[in-house]
Amino acid sequence: MNLITINNMKLVFATHNPNKFKEIQALLPHYIELLSLDDIGCTEDIAETADTIEGNAILKAEYVRHRYGYDVFADDTGLEVDALDGAPGVYSARYAGEEKNDAANRKKLLTELDGKENRTARFKTVIAINLEDHENLFTGICEGMITNEQRGENGFGYDPVFQPKGFDKTFAEMELSQKSELSHRAKAFRELISYLSK
Repeated sequence: MNLITINNMKLVFATHNPNKFKEIQALLPHYIELLSLDDIGCTEDIAETADTIEGNAILKAEYVRHRYGYDVFADDTGLEVDALDGAPGVYSARYAGEEKNDAANRKKLLTELDGKENRTARFKTVIAINLEDHENLFTGICEGMITNEQRGENGFGYDPVFQPKGFDKTFAEMELSQKSELSHRAKAFRELISYLSK
């Protein structure tokens, strides 16, 4: 099912997460209509069984393309903490258990880093896009550090404990517009949008 026209494009973002959907929708140009998994009737959780962030993004995009026939992109994001040898990495969403509880993940991370001086970390987002069975990957990285305590009410996931390099606020203390300028996800999506614009 090819849904692309010159001035109008429908794309599925392979996510059930309303926060991520809203964040990305704000970055897209007006001529791209964004659909979520719920919009296309995909209610199942797509298994993320790859051992890399890239692999999980590809898995999700291929699943939607082959099962539902839509042009689609999927992202996977991991938080890589140097003092934890890159953990939680590909397991970021389920760091504290399969229930994918953000608060529990943050608590475990802060506990694991208790007493450690090196708190450098980075967020890495990889986007896999599948247009008419042609695949491309885009990567965005945001360097920063893990704070000693949670700060801020905005955002989701690890945002209250991640402070990007060069700033004195966590992602959760920033307005969405500011976070969108410098986040890993925004960087990857700017690459995606540049690609789509061509």
